[in-house]
Amino acid sequence: MSTLWNGTYTALATPFTADGEIDHDLLCDLVDWQLQSGVDGIVPCGTTGEASTMTNDEHTGVIESVVARVNGQAKVLAGVGGNDTRNVTILASRALEMGADGVLAVAPYYNKPTQAGMVAHFTAIADTVDIPLVLYNVPGRTSSNILPPTVLGLAEHPNIVGIKEASGDLGQVMTILAGRTKGFSVLSGEDDLTLAMISLGAEGVISVVSNEVPNEMSKMVRYALNGKLDLAREIHYRLLGLMNANFIETNPIPVKAALAMMGRIGEHYRLPLVPMAPLNRAKLADELKALGLIDKGN
Repeated sequence: MSTLWNGTYTALATPFTADGEIDHDLLCDLVDWQLQSGVDGIVPCGTTGEASTMTNDEHTGVIESVVARVNGQAKVLAGVGGNDTRNVTILASRALEMGADGVLAVAPYYNKPTQAGMVAHFTAIADTVDIPLVLYNVPGRTSSNILPPTVLGLAEHPNIVGIKEASGDLGQVMTILAGRTKGFSVLSGEDDLTLAMISLGAEGVISVVSNEVPNEMSKMVRYALNGKLDLAREIHYRLLGLMNANFIETNPIPVKAALAMMGRIGEHYRLPLVPMAPLNRAKLADELKALGLIDKGN
């Protein structure tokens, strides 16, 4: 199936300065590295980007910086998720104004809408803002699951073009894959299930590990999409330890720690996120050393 939304999209970490401001220079450096490494798209202001701690103006500023730096070399799928439908619509409108190619909206968290509420939420966004909308299902964070019948119903809307599926339930994924309309993309939201999902018919991934290994993750996805599963499997197992280490504590704590160890950013978070526990940091460092991403003496 030919689709716009396929390949590897990096759920980009947001660098902060020591005083908690967004470091736009380092943000642009990360974008440059991602583009040089062959990713198909960048996803700013998602979970990994700590968007939940940003003001609307900061949010828009990050999207603006990323769109300008990408400059048409890849797709920009801007995170706009939240649990206030009106504000999500505002962020989606701003993303459209900034030139994003599409928006990613997570299922509303904390207020836990019913399936009918999910339909009303996403339909309101898609009706109001004329931009491709990718749903984001991550029940482990939102405590609400966008069930397959709801997804398949929403997929009938011309502006709702795909889903980032991070339920961890391959049965649920297969139900969506089997019933979807033509042109509706299914993207893995979990790095360790990406190969399995592509083998079942998914189009790619919105990835955390591609922050650290964008070239390798992009290769794995391209191999898988082209049916070269032996080559894809080799990379998958090589990266699996790092994929798991990235979630040894709450994302994006480990991936930002890794990027700091690699010299890409400073290790700065916004509360309530705090630096990694020493034992977990050592485990993460071991995975980075095994892949040659940091010196073994570190």
